[in-house]
Amino acid sequence: MLNKFKIVALVIGAMLFASAAYAEDSMGEWLLSFNRMKGVKPVTDKQYAKECGECHFAYQPGLLPAKSWEQLLTADALKKHFGVNAELDAATRSAILTYAVNNAAETSWYKRSRKIAIATEKGPAPLRITELRYISRVHQDIPEKMIKGNKDVKSLSQCNACHTQAAQGVFDSDTVNIPNYPNWDD
Repeated sequence: MLNKFKIVALVIGAMLFASAAYAEDSMGEWLLSFNRMKGVKPVTDKQYAKECGECHFAYQPGLLPAKSWEQLLTADALKKHFGVNAELDAATRSAILTYAVNNAAETSWYKRSRKIAIATEKGPAPLRITELRYISRVHQDIPEKMIKGNKDVKSLSQCNACHTQAAQGVFDSDTVNIPNYPNWDD
């Protein structure tokens, strides 16, 4: 019994030591911050936010795995990015790709990113965030008229239309406000 207690004490001590050792980097912040567990890491790269946010919500890279970003951000893919020419010069494209891959779902310690990483580990790279099983499942009970039929939303791809804290990486249901349907879940 004493040996089991020693092992547990050593493990707890090692975890506390590791927490303190990493307190200055992002993993340490994760270990010390409860808020981290709720969402996805917000976009922190100004170039990514500017270039991607010009046409649509600048999705957090943690919403897709690296294999998806690698396919979405090729020069050829950007020429026909969901029906729109979103070409970038080589340096900008490379910088954005690097940021997206380095912050993709499987590299994140944020809860929703981890769920996405696990769900997309096997199989082909998903190219649309809205088609992820996790995302479609949590939106399945919302009537189509509130999304596609709503002039202020139009699509699930407009996360920030309903998720009031989407830019901060918070997608909790208590931060949802569907335009033109203020009491949709009552």
